Order: sequence, then structure tokens, then C-alpha cells
Amino acid sequence: MFDLNRLNPQQREAVTHTDGPLLLLAGAGSGKTRVITCRIVYLLQQCGVPAEQLLAVTFTNKAAREMRARVEEMVGRRAAKGMVIATFHALCVRLLKSHIERLGYKKNFSIYPAADQQRLIRDLLREEVADAGANDAEQVLWRISEAKNRLLTADNYQANSRDPLSCLVALVYPRYQKALKAFNAVDFDDLLLLGVHLLERHPELLQHYQQQFRYQMVDEYQDTNPVQYRLLKLLAGGHGNLCVVGDDDQSIYAWRGADIANILDFEKDFPGTRMIKLEQNYRSSGQILSAANAVIQHNRKRRDKALWTTAGEGSPVEYLLAEDDEDEARLVMERIHVERFRRQLNYGDFAVLYRTNSQSRAFEEQLRYENIPYVLIGGQQFFDRKEVKDVIAYLRVLVNPLDEVNLLRILNYPKRGIGETSVDKIIRYSADRSIALWSVLKEVSQVPELNERTSEAVNGFVGLLERYRKRFQQPLYLVETLRALLAELKLAEEIYRQEKDLTAARRRIENQDQVSNAMSAYLDREPQPSLAGFLEKVSLLDDERPGRNDKEKKLAADAVTLMSLHSSKGLEFPVVFLVGMEEGYLPHKKTIDETFDVDEERRLCYVGMTRAEKQLMLLGARQRRKYGKLEQREPSRFLSEIPETLLLRNKSGGTEQSTAEQQEQSASQFFSGISQLLEDS
Repeated sequence: MFDLNRLNPQQREAVTHTDGPLLLLAGAGSGKTRVITCRIVYLLQQCGVPAEQLLAVTFTNKAAREMRARVEEMVGRRAAKGMVIATFHALCVRLLKSHIERLGYKKNFSIYPAADQQRLIRDLLREEVADAGANDAEQVLWRISEAKNRLLTADNYQANSRDPLSCLVALVYPRYQKALKAFNAVDFDDLLLLGVHLLERHPELLQHYQQQFRYQMVDEYQDTNPVQYRLLKLLAGGHGNLCVVGDDDQSIYAWRGADIANILDFEKDFPGTRMIKLEQNYRSSGQILSAANAVIQHNRKRRDKALWTTAGEGSPVEYLLAEDDEDEARLVMERIHVERFRRQLNYGDFAVLYRTNSQSRAFEEQLRYENIPYVLIGGQQFFDRKEVKDVIAYLRVLVNPLDEVNLLRILNYPKRGIGETSVDKIIRYSADRSIALWSVLKEVSQVPELNERTSEAVNGFVGLLERYRKRFQQPLYLVETLRALLAELKLAEEIYRQEKDLTAARRRIENQDQVSNAMSAYLDREPQPSLAGFLEKVSLLDDERPGRNDKEKKLAADAVTLMSLHSSKGLEFPVVFLVGMEEGYLPHKKTIDETFDVDEERRLCYVGMTRAEKQLMLLGARQRRKYGKLEQREPSRFLSEIPETLLLRNKSGGTEQSTAEQQEQSASQFFSGISQLLEDS
């Protein structure tokens, strides 16, 4: 049993509150994960709540795994068995796997990733707009996703006559949903929307899950969108035992549909709410917190709170003004050298944060020039690579032959003599007779105008899939069956034919081999494995992908981290460089021009500042290159919101130092640090 006395008074109050709605305003670094975990343990051990009645919802699989591991460490795996800790999407998959037939789908539904969604949208668009491209499909899909997150179905989506894109969406959205259902597939947004529809349309199911999940906890509540809010509202109905944890000052995902009103209006939505503020920070020094508080207090709509610490004041926040973006990168490198010697830090203790990914270029070049190891967060994800998607497409079709997007992807890959003209004839025959494409392929001899060679190739393709569908029904031999499939398809030979660069070809083949490794890891974790279960994990995973350059694996290296402010949320580093502190970057020009919502940009700045533990350095440039020409820059308005007593500016004789003076000062600090280190040793 954990010791309540090891918690601060506010944390203890939060842990021991049991019944009724609870709002925990948890500031950055205030130990919110510890509080949620301890609250779960308290309900299990002190209140005797069965594990099956506990539901904890997070936004990432990584957070869910960590929370479960902490609980199991405190109470044991047996006591925690039956407790549901899941992301919103995984929770809804759980509901839909049991009851999706009530919504007119079959149980073996597919979950379409973004690439398959775009391909389907692109095909539908071409029927409406002859020259529609990938960019059009992406925009239409974004609007459809936005609509679903606002609980707008294809039936009640209203076009704006003054917005041509919304008119196009109104045409495509219903057809997109109809096609998905015909393929027995759903997209990621459907998981949530259909989960809500299931509970709204079937009161007996709603009552069942309300009783099953009698105590509910939600992390990062400030990031919820309308459909997530609706799901929680439904599940918490009847008992009202909903505990939400969040920080309105860290709400930075409005562009993804997050609605800050969900946390600001929580007490109105759930009468009788008890609110507890977690303001003691266990991460940053006093001066960093004071500067961050000074910035965020300028936001108009927020709940009043101020972070504080008992860890001491620490070093002052610094502002370094560079001549241009190249000079800004050089200043960062110099300070990394200085702080490494002065504080005896590793490269992995440093992070460079920026508003847009395009800002990373100068820092990458300078880091390479200085031979400093670094990691760049934000590369292409493993399961989004073409060679990997080709393998997954085969597996999806083996589970769900009605999945026509993936069926068409693999029909002639690798090439087996079924050309585009033949494929068009097969598709036309399928559409004209309203027959599923898979059924047409199985009876391909009925399709007129197909030559004998093409029919034989189709029959061979169908036979291959039928054979492997039977083989994949043996769960213990999934990996062996996959390797046999890859060998028979000769995908490696196809890659060597396509790829002129031998090194690139080998890398792509290694990526395909990693799918087998992923399946092997799935078998080790899953007590009742299946091919469908593996594909479900592939669709839902966001941190566990083998081969992916994800945050966990990258941050494990001793290397300087480069990442956007949005990616930095939830992380912490001893030394942080927050660069591009200029009007147009932070706050971003697009936000100022289009939405006028400076509050979210200020929250982004606040998030970046509170990532720093010991040292925070803010940087900007007098000028930057744009289209090859130097353009004058204005310092960010957020700098002026930090009191002069909290911000150490590089000034000399009342004016800001020149770059040469700054470099001279940095060099002096560098050699001074070395001298001090030698004296200490």
C-alpha cells in the first residue's frame, strides 16, 4: 500500500476523493500521473472497488502502458486484472468489436489508416472533378475528419455556398461513408463517432457500460474534442463519477479539434464538481516558473493558477539575440559546449524547440558541422512506408476480402500480368452489377474482354490468398506463415527491380522484415493472438511501432533533441533552447492572420518554457532569409510579457550586443568552464 503522507496536501485530497465529478487542474510538472495512479490504487485497496469497474482513458498507448505498469507495480498484476486503461480509440474498438453488427457492419471490420482513406477519397473525387489531385483529397479528408470530430455525420453536414471546398465535401462525404460501409471498413474518426452512435441508439448498452465503468478517469482532458466529450458524458451518466485531469494552459491542439471549453466549462456540464489545483511543480527552477507564469497570465480565458516550487530560484532565463538564423544556430552550439562543461551534462540533456519544422535546417547543419550527435523528432512513421504498407495490405485483405482499397493495391503488386486496362474492366464489371470486387475476382471468367492470360493471373492471385487465409487461421504460426507469404510473393526481388540505389533497396527490404518482428512481439504479448488482432494493434499503435524513429527510442540516445513545440508536450530536459522568438514565428503569422487566436500561441510558448528543468534560453534573430533575401524581424510580443527582473538580456552599454561580442562572451564562458573543470579535478 502506498503512503498517503508522501503526497502533498492537494495530491492527497485528489487521491481520496471518490464519488462525484472531480476536476484536477494539474499544472506542468505537478505529478498528475502519480496522482491518477495513486487514486486508482486507493479505489482498489481502500474503497474495495472491483478492478472491472475502473476505466482510465489516455491519449496515447505509451501513457496507457505506463499507467498500467505503475498500478500493477503497486497492487500486483492479479489485483489489477480486469481494469481498463486505454486510449479513446482503443476503448471504442472494444465497444465496436462486441456490438458493431447493431450498426450494420460485420465483426471483421477493417480500420483504414490515413493512406487508404486518401486513396479512397481520391478515387471518389475523380468522379466529381476530373483533375483532382492528392492535395484536394487531403483537404477533403481533413474537412470530413473535422466534421466527424464535431459529431456531424454525412447526413447532417451542411455546405457553405461561399466555400467551394465545403460544397465538394458535401458531395463526397456521403459517398465516402457508403463506400467504407460497403468495404466493411471504418476510419479512425469513425471509431469514436460510431462508438457514440452505439451508446446513443441502444439505451440498454449504455446502461450496461455505465454500470460496468462506475469510476472513470481521463488524462489530458484539455485536449478532448466534441465527440470525445460526448462519449465521456454518456458513459458518466447515472453515477457522475468522472475524474478529469488537465491544464487549460497547455491546450495546444485546437487545430486538431480540441475544444478548450470542455475543461473551462466542466463545472457547468457536471454540477456538484469538486475542483482541486495541483500547482506545486517538481520539474523546473523558480525563475523559469516565474517567467512562464508571467507569460501565461496574459491569456484572457483561463483558470487562475500559478506554478511554484521548493527547489530554489536557479539560473535566470536568458534572451540571446542573433544576427540571422545561421548565427542563431551557432549561438546554440556555443552554449551547448559551455553548459556541458559548466554543468557536466550529456548531449541528451539539451533540447532545441521551435514553432515550425522548417526551422530545424540551420540547427541540423550546424550540429553536423560541429560533429554533435542529434535526433530530429518528426520523421516518417514506420507503418506509413510504402514497402511496409504493401505487406500490411495483403494481411488486411486476408482478414477482410471486402476491403477493396487494399485489394486493388495488391492485385498487381508485385506485377503478375494484370494491367491497368484489365483492372478497369474488372472494376467496371463490379460496379455495373453491384457485385463485390472479391466476388468478381473469384468468378473472373465471367468478365468479358479479359484474355486468358489475365484470367489465369487473377485465378492464381485468388488461389494464393485462399491458401494463406487458411494458414493464417493457425495463431501460433503467424510469423512463419507471414515469412512464407513474403518469400512466395518475392517482394524483395520486386524492390530490387524498382530501386536503383542498392543501399535504399536493402533498407526497404529490412523494413518489410520488421513486420515479421512486430508480429513476433505481438505473439509474445497476446494470450489469444490472431491475424485480425495483430492488424488492430497496427492500426491503433502510436508509440510501439518497430523500426519507427519514435520519441522513446530517439530520446534514449545521448544526442541533442530537435523538435517542434507541439511534439515537446509531456517531455522535460535540463537545458532548453526556445528559438525563433519573433513575431511571425511565435506567435505564428498564420494564427495571427487567420484565427486571431494569440492565446493558443501563448500556451505553446508556455509549454516550451516549462519543458526546462535547470536552464531556459530564448533566442531570436534580427533578420532571416526569405526567398533568398534578408528580412527584418521583430521580437516576439511574449518577450515583453516577461518582467525585466526575470529576463537576462545580452546588453552592453544600453544596447544589445553585436554577434561578435556575443561570440566573444560565449568563448570566454567556454574556456572559463574548462578551467573550472580542471581546477575541480
